[in-house]
Formats: sequence, C-alpha cells, structure tokens
Amino acid sequence: MTTDARPLSGKVALVSGGTRGGGRGIAVELGAAGATVYVTGRSGKAEGRSDMDRPETIEETAERVTAAGGHGIPVRTDHSRPDEVRALVDRIAAEQDGRLDVLVNSVWGGDPLTDWEHPLWEQDLDTGFRLLRQAVDTHIITSRYALPLMVARGSGLVVEVTDGNTARYRGTLFYDLAKSSVIRLAVAQAAELRPHGVAAVALTPGFLRSEAMLDHFGVTEANWRDGAARDPHFAHSETPAYLGRAVAALAADPNVLAKSGRALATWGLYEEYGFTDIDGTQPDFAAYWAKGLEGEHGPLGDPL
Repeated sequence: MTTDARPLSGKVALVSGGTRGGGRGIAVELGAAGATVYVTGRSGKAEGRSDMDRPETIEETAERVTAAGGHGIPVRTDHSRPDEVRALVDRIAAEQDGRLDVLVNSVWGGDPLTDWEHPLWEQDLDTGFRLLRQAVDTHIITSRYALPLMVARGSGLVVEVTDGNTARYRGTLFYDLAKSSVIRLAVAQAAELRPHGVAAVALTPGFLRSEAMLDHFGVTEANWRDGAARDPHFAHSETPAYLGRAVAALAADPNVLAKSGRALATWGLYEEYGFTDIDGTQPDFAAYWAKGLEGEHGPLGDPL
C-alpha cells in the first residue's frame, strides 16, 4: 500500500470512548490510515459491560483497527478516574517513546442519564451532575494527562467529539450543557496549545447511525434504510466511519493548525477533503436540515 493511502503510518493515537459509536468509527478509520491506536473505554471482555449495558468491547474495536491496517491496542480505562488515565498515558509514553500525535476525546455514556421529558426544575440533580461528570470531566481529565506528550513534541491534534457545531439549544439542559461545554473545551485548549504547535477542534457528526441507533430502529447496517419507514430523517443518517474519515483527514492535514479552535462538522469537511461514507455517499445533514427541517424547527445556526 502506498504512503498516500496510509498517511498516518508511524503516528500514535488515543481514542477515549472508543468502545462503540463514533469513537469506534474514529479508531478504525485512524487504523485504516496506518496509525497505532490505543482504544479505551469501560467495556472489556474480561471486565464485562459498563453501566451502558451494551455488548461492544474495546477489544473488538482494537481488532477492527488492526484488520483495517493499523495497530489496535485496547486498554480498559475509566476516564473519570485520574489515576487510571495517568497510568494509561504513562503506558503510551513508555511503549511509544513519548509519542502521541492524535487525542480523541469521545467519551460520552450519557444516554441513560439524559432526561428529555422534563425542564431543569423537575429533573434529578444527581443524575444531571453524573451526566456532566461522565461527558465533560472525563475529557478534561484525559487532556490534562495526555497533552504534555504533544506539547513536548511540538505537534499534534486534539479532537473533541460533540453534538452540533452551533449555539442552538439541544432540547434538555444537562445534555445541552455537556455538548456545548465540549465545544468550549476545544476553544480553550486551542488557545493554550497554539504556541506549542498543537491544534484542537470540536467535531460533530450528523445523524449518527451507531450500533444503539440501529438497535433502536430494529435494523442492521445491511438493511438500515428500512428504519426510514419509522423515521424519514433516518434516511439521511451517516455511519461512524464517516466521522472517522473526517478525523483521519484532519490528522493527515499538515495545515490543521489553521482550523484550531473551530467547531467543525462532517458535512463541511467532506467538501474540503473529499471523503465518503462506506457506501460512497456524502451525507450532509446541514443541507437536509435547511431543506426539510428548518421550516418546523428553525435554522440550524451558524457554526461556532
């Protein structure tokens, strides 16, 4: 395979929250581009399922990374525990001679904690704060220990995975606060990292066709379009690989520092980098929103 087909050969990535969904898609596509990828999360074959109670494991993701052409390394890590994250980064530093080129903060795990039905004054505070701990604090903790490796080398990319790239309200307070905070984390890290040659961006997919979403619609990736019978918006969804290819394109861009501090989206990056989803299409959820949803829900909003 040519160097151009594997532009991340020799690069090292850490994908936190890489067990499933967008994190898994990102890890696999970084592997397809030639990277060594540390895949972390709380669901492991030996340890069993996390409180998400999903069957996917970090080992399965790592195996897919290797099968795609990279080198997948699973490390069971609870990113809400600083001691575990510090041990993870120490291991990466020892095994990779201090090298870390890409950090993807993709930890989420907030689905069972999100209350879509009630306003703030009727929500359970402990549950809301647990969501923020899981979805925001984990990103801060991981960056705190991983960033020194990038700063020492004077290069690298941090990707904060979020939902949406505008200031539009996301429908319920704690969810909105979590996803908006992750964008602000990218902005803040970009400001502090720029003098050291390290870029930081926030990145959102469109309607993500994750494993959980496929289960929700009672379909598989093979017949996913059948889900549009229940929700026509599902016909405009995208696979986790599409998000992963966006990250791989950013990581391979020698001028990525010019994007540092921005909130980006798959629907803007495919136009610039030319990547496709696994079926060769180029989903553009912002264009679909403008055409089919704006009348009912208002404009999606300008990118932050």
